[in-house]
Amino acid sequence: MKNSKFIFDKFAKLFEKGLITSKDLTNELITILKSKRDEIVFKMKLTSKDEFDVLSKRVENLEKQIKKLIYQKKKKTKRVRKS
Repeated sequence: MKNSKFIFDKFAKLFEKGLITSKDLTNELITILKSKRDEIVFKMKLTSKDEFDVLSKRVENLEKQIKKLIYQKKKKTKRVRKS
């Protein structure tokens, strides 16, 4: 019940501020979910704060590399015809 109240409060604040566009809502929801995920991980004491920060940076770097590789794969090369 406490978590649902938290989520409803966040949605109410979003609408009050006028963040109606879907992109802004999506970014705000992702931020809220990430913060909740971080809280859960810290409560479970799976890793220390420093270890978690290092691991999250590594994951971000890997995601960037994956996006870069996908972009390179989509990029098509043109072949030159021989005359």
